[in-house]
Parts: sequence; structure tokens; C-alpha cells
Amino acid sequence: MKVTIDLAAELYRAVKVEAARTDRSVREIVDEALEAWLDAAETREDLTSAKEALAEYRRDGGEAAESFFGTLAAEIASTYAPDEG
Repeated sequence: MKVTIDLAAELYRAVKVEAARTDRSVREIVDEALEAWLDAAETREDLTSAKEALAEYRRDGGEAAESFFGTLAAEIASTYAPDEG
């Protein structure tokens, strides 16, 4: 897809120099920059969601995974352990 972008002259020159220096096109540089920007935005969004989930977990009296799975293992063992007798 084609798009027209109006860049400041000094920014365009810097991108053009980088493209020439690394034997890439301006399009490749811009594609890479936009992908990195989108990845960073997604990472920030994921981090925000994780922080919100952790805050909710703490607020609601969450239990540490180690403790939860230890309790679960003990319950399963007592429920399904063969009767000795």
C-alpha cells in the first residue's frame, strides 16, 4: 500500500543516510520503525494489563501459585490415595 508522509527535511535526510549506510531502502527503514513502534505500544498495553491484573489479584486476596498448587496436590493425594488397610 502506498502512503505519502510529510517529514521534516532533516529527519528525511537522516533516514536517507541511514538507508544508504545500511544498504536498505527508506521504505524498509520506515517499515522497521513503524513495526518497532507498534511492538512497543503492544508491550506497554500488555504491561498495563498485567499490572492491573496483579492489583486485582492482590486486592481480592489472591494466593501465591506455590501455595495454591501445594494445597491442590495435597487435596488430590488425600482424595485419590489408595486406602491402606
